[in-house]
Amino acid sequence: MAINEQDLLAALASVKDPVSGKPLATPRSLRNLQVAGGNISFEVAMGYPARSLIPGLQNELIAAARTLPGVDNAAVLITTQVMSQVAGRGARLIPGVKNVIAVASGKGGVGKSTTAVNLALALVAEGAQVGLLDADIYGPSQPMMTGTSGKPETRDGKLMEPKRAMGLQINSIGFLVRDEQAMAWRGPMASNALEQLIMQTRWSDLDYLIVDMPPGTGDIQLTLAQKVPLTGAVIVTTPQDIALLDAKKGITMFQKVGVPILGIVENMAVHICSNCGHVEHIFGEDGGKHLAENYEMAYLGALPLALKIREQTDSGRPTVFAEPDSDVTQIYKAMARQLGASVAAQAGNELAAFPDITISKDT
Repeated sequence: MAINEQDLLAALASVKDPVSGKPLATPRSLRNLQVAGGNISFEVAMGYPARSLIPGLQNELIAAARTLPGVDNAAVLITTQVMSQVAGRGARLIPGVKNVIAVASGKGGVGKSTTAVNLALALVAEGAQVGLLDADIYGPSQPMMTGTSGKPETRDGKLMEPKRAMGLQINSIGFLVRDEQAMAWRGPMASNALEQLIMQTRWSDLDYLIVDMPPGTGDIQLTLAQKVPLTGAVIVTTPQDIALLDAKKGITMFQKVGVPILGIVENMAVHICSNCGHVEHIFGEDGGKHLAENYEMAYLGALPLALKIREQTDSGRPTVFAEPDSDVTQIYKAMARQLGASVAAQAGNELAAFPDITISKDT
């Protein structure tokens, strides 16, 4: 019996994408079907990195393919193909970068930088090429969190070479100033410095550039939205009402400038006592989850308030790198896969030009 693509797709329909729940193999993702007697081989391309799930998915696809009459053996290769968005009118592409993701919060102290570095490392662990830009001009954290230091090198006197650590390409204003130096800059100066950090770094073949944003909704956030083709933003919050109030402001700001929200991360959602195991919702319960539901946005998940996460990040070895098999790392990886899937859903869409902003009494 001859086996064609339609027959195979029908047999593979039972194998679902772990994030979307839709069939993993589609006419667009199924490639290079080869049939030789009772042996078949084919490829399935995923639009986001999911290295830790690939062995299981391959086994499911092989089992499904072997349900076809006449198929004795099946070989499957799952690949990852991260697409980039197309810059719209007025948008300026960043050489070497496919997608730019802002990790933001409406206020400080919610663990945004810790979330940013661990999400970046989780994307690396799942098979992506990832950069990390510390956009907090006034209080850079990523040099300490990634264990990197020293001024960036340059090959041509024009572009900075990113620092490299744990599979990441990294740049930060913290590499250019002393630790104790206060950045007493007005908004335009800080915004200009951010633009230079992004555009004058020699990023190399990045699937994702994760941008650790400063807290708030001011000049730097608007500069990023205006000057950089953002694929989307991730909002980090805690369950606490005051944090949720500011997170809403962050959501509103990105919506006003046409930047999609790719998901909500609820940090410090629960504390588990390291001595007795008692579970306590110190900052409230499910606030971030309800926020995502109310705004009809993806809920990427919840992270615990854990001493080890803080200790590992402060030591320059964030949790995903320090404990790759831990429960917390699995949470970050699940978030990274869902984030990648959200980016894949945006990929190929033309980015809108930055809209004109007017101030009115209703704003």
